[in-house]
Amino acid sequence: MPSASVKKIINCKKDKLISMVLDIEKYPEFVPWCVKGKIYERVDKGEVIEITADLTIGKGVFKEKYKSSVIYKKKLDVINVTNLDGPLKYLENKWVFNEINNSTQIDFSVDFELKNKILNILMIKSFDLGLNKIANAFENRAHELFILKD
Repeated sequence: MPSASVKKIINCKKDKLISMVLDIEKYPEFVPWCVKGKIYERVDKGEVIEITADLTIGKGVFKEKYKSSVIYKKKLDVINVTNLDGPLKYLENKWVFNEINNSTQIDFSVDFELKNKILNILMIKSFDLGLNKIANAFENRAHELFILKD
């Protein structure tokens, strides 16, 4: 169903950006429509960090919670996210971090489908706008946390 990708170059070291993306419980502070983030389990297996987390997304009275598996592959500088439970039929999102000098290029892609066909149709119509808004929120958060303070 809806799939898209966004590429950003942020004047920041990749390790800081990866830590920010993995700090799921802070998402409600800056990610649009994110009401709550909860990490249930975080296991560092050396080359891989595995996280099980919930995000509650919504606006007003419309809120949905979904559980995800987040896998950070340290050597590849890649974060993969897949859904485990909730309103999504499937979710695949991927963050790829490439450090270039003192900046980092981030490739963020997402592909998902909601179980509710009517909501799915509505999401398709506003998907690109929403994805760009979320990508901009992460970029702005990086500026607040790392660039403006350095």
